[in-house]
Amino acid sequence: MLNVVFYFQVHQPFRLRHLNVLDIGKGTNYFDDALNEQVMKKVAEKSYLPTNALLLDLIKKHEGRFKVAFSVTGTAIEQFRAWSPQTLDSFKALADTGCVEFLGETYYHSLAFLYDTNEFLDQVALHRELMKTEFGQSPVTFRNTELIYQDSLSDLVFEIEGFKSILTEGVDRILGWRTPLYAYKNYSKDVNLLLKYYQLSDDIAFRFSNRDWPEYPLTVEKFVNWIDHLTLEETQGRNQFLNLFMDYETFGEHQWAETGIFDFMQHFPAEVLKRSHLGFALPRETFELANYQQEALSFPEPVSWADAERDLSAWLSNDMQHNAIETFYRILGRIRQKGDPELLEIARKLSTSDHFYYMCTKYFTDGDVHKYFSPYDSPDQAYIYYLNAMADIEERLED
Repeated sequence: MLNVVFYFQVHQPFRLRHLNVLDIGKGTNYFDDALNEQVMKKVAEKSYLPTNALLLDLIKKHEGRFKVAFSVTGTAIEQFRAWSPQTLDSFKALADTGCVEFLGETYYHSLAFLYDTNEFLDQVALHRELMKTEFGQSPVTFRNTELIYQDSLSDLVFEIEGFKSILTEGVDRILGWRTPLYAYKNYSKDVNLLLKYYQLSDDIAFRFSNRDWPEYPLTVEKFVNWIDHLTLEETQGRNQFLNLFMDYETFGEHQWAETGIFDFMQHFPAEVLKRSHLGFALPRETFELANYQQEALSFPEPVSWADAERDLSAWLSNDMQHNAIETFYRILGRIRQKGDPELLEIARKLSTSDHFYYMCTKYFTDGDVHKYFSPYDSPDQAYIYYLNAMADIEERLED
């Protein structure tokens, strides 16, 4: 049987306001509350609320056979509480169905795994408590920020946090001749690995409304026929997993309602469930559904789901990014040592990976994507505002 595993990332950063050198030493609010409120309300109206309502209806209509998974960052939930409590309520309604899994991750959508193990584990623990508080779930599946993964991550989340499964990107240079349609084990065979099937995921997330795409328009019937053909590879009765991973804002924000994205989603589950050999599964269920000895995969270098390279270059490809993140973790160490909870919370909001993403100077294939997400006129501008915030925090530490 082939199980479709839907996973959606739900995240909103606290965007910085335009901080200039005259703001340094004044201890002002670093974050653009007006912009953050505006974005949250817009995305909630266009994406979160209508898509949550649609998914809830689909779960009820198909009597629990349709299932989805979310990772919701702590920064997103804080903004739900502040500016869109009805969105948080709609996620809680989905949690109550029993057909939705909430995954574990870093509370602040940070790159802490790469720089500070203690901070990483603290953020994972904070996020786990948040999932218990808001949705009544203690996550057993983990996804690191932007699906960043390498072998050492699996050791941390298994030995210290007890996660049974990890989601990451189905990177060709790791898979080689293999297919992402099977569940794998990490290099030490302790953790279940689910790998994104990026071709079909990106057909929905990126290519759905592209009129220059040879497969446009993407109909439900066409897409499910593609899925059906994937099952021809399996002749030994092994369960397969089609891992469709994408930003939740795909629905209504990146792909507007006018593109037909909601109609696609509305009819997709029924078309899948017409076929007895196709279904849906939650990431936590794949651990038991993998009815074969899982092959171990090693990821000696970090991968991610970002950009064509699927590496760390979206956040760490130029001198500005390296300087900003190294400055941040140097200052974070001083803040943790000082034990100032207010300053630590501010700093953790500055640890969010988006701040470094905005500084990216990559162009060509992925340049337009970076520009779309950035609230600033240029990567240099993002860097200047960030370093001014860091300078102000250093002055506060001296005081």
